[in-house]
Amino acid sequence: MDFNEISFRARYSETDQMGVIYHGNYAQYLEMGRVEWLRNKGVSYKSMEENGVMLPVISLQTKYKKSAFYDDLIIVRTILKKTPSVRIEFDFVIYNEAREILAEANVELVFMDMEKRRPIKCPDYILKKLHLEG
Repeated sequence: MDFNEISFRARYSETDQMGVIYHGNYAQYLEMGRVEWLRNKGVSYKSMEENGVMLPVISLQTKYKKSAFYDDLIIVRTILKKTPSVRIEFDFVIYNEAREILAEANVELVFMDMEKRRPIKCPDYILKKLHLEG
């Protein structure tokens, strides 16, 4: 299982009137996780875009298990689900400091040619950096 973890403190601005981290912020946490997963492999969104490739989200599913609160340590575990083709899919587990599961999620993205705005296969240079193909 190929995974990466990031951690950060929940900010006050992310809370709702109940003092709970607002559910909409979790999409940003997932993005932070996958961006850092890719960066850890030597691939940055910036370099992909400079090479004419973008990765729009086509599916995002989240199951909320437990609330997070201001100043909680949030840990996002990002797991590559399978070898990318035209799509790349990640599973996520978001924990608190006690390693209690706060949320589980799945995000699917598609490799897209920025100029043609059409789906493409995962570029070979990315597969090589991910150590998934020779």
